This record gives sequence, C-alpha cells and structure tokens, in this order.
Amino acid sequence: MSDEPEATEEEPKKASKLPLILGLVFAIVGGAGGFFAVQMGLIGGSDHVEVAEDHAEEPPLDPLTPMSFIELDPLMIAMPGLTGGSHLRFRASLEVPPEYADEVQGVAPRIIDVLNGYLRAVDVADLEDPAALYRLRSQMLRRVKIVTGDGRVSDLLIMEFVPI
Repeated sequence: MSDEPEATEEEPKKASKLPLILGLVFAIVGGAGGFFAVQMGLIGGSDHVEVAEDHAEEPPLDPLTPMSFIELDPLMIAMPGLTGGSHLRFRASLEVPPEYADEVQGVAPRIIDVLNGYLRAVDVADLEDPAALYRLRSQMLRRVKIVTGDGRVSDLLIMEFVPI
C-alpha cells in the first residue's frame, strides 16, 4: 500500500442556474416598473401637462352643416350566380343640402332607375370582393350626381347590401 491517496475522477460541478433565473426575474420586474412609472406620469410627466393645457385653449368646433337625408325605395335585383342567393337586396339614402331636398326627391324615380340599371350590370365576381362595396358606392354616387346635377347630392349612404 502506498501513501498516495487513490485518484478518483470527480464529476465537474454543474453551474447553478440561480443567477440566470434571478437576472430574468429582475429584468421583468424592472421593465414592468419602468412601464408603470411612464404610464403614471412619474417619468417624463411634464409633457402630459402641456398637452392638457393645449386642449383647453382650442376653440370650439364649428357646427355641422345642416343636411337632409332622402330615403330611396329598397331594390331587389336578380343576380344569377351570386353565392348565397339569387337576389341582392339594396337600400340607400342620399345626403343632400336642405335647399335641394325637394328637387332631389322629385327625381327619386330616375335615381332608382339608374341605380337599378347599374347594379344589374355589375359582374357577380365584383360583388364577392370585400373591397367591392367601396368601389360600387363611388360609382353609384357618380351616377346619382349626373342625374341630379352637380352640388345637389353630397353623399350616397348604403343602408343595406345583402345577397338573399
């Protein structure tokens, strides 16, 4: 037997994950604390006071321009090949200045005729496009303005556009 101790291979110690976990927790708590301080105005809060003062000095809004709304008769348009149904139910209103309301109401049958003819000519594939309603509305408004004359109709409001 020898005086030398036996050499045993020791397993290397694994590094502790505690500093990594503590660092992550402190980072999350610090980020949340910073967010809370900014939202509550504790940090950089002087800008918020100036913004509030600016809003107090703004002049009141101008009153809305008076408008009249003319309800058009609902339309049922046969649309062969339309998914979900074979007809399109359409209802709209016209936004007109009050001084022209009677004149526009007088040509309402002509407006309905123009809208009916336009909607019958629209391709079914165009109706299924999600952005189609915006394009159709602008085309219909243009046709209504041709019938009524420039400046008599401000807008066309689509109330119902449903395939049945």
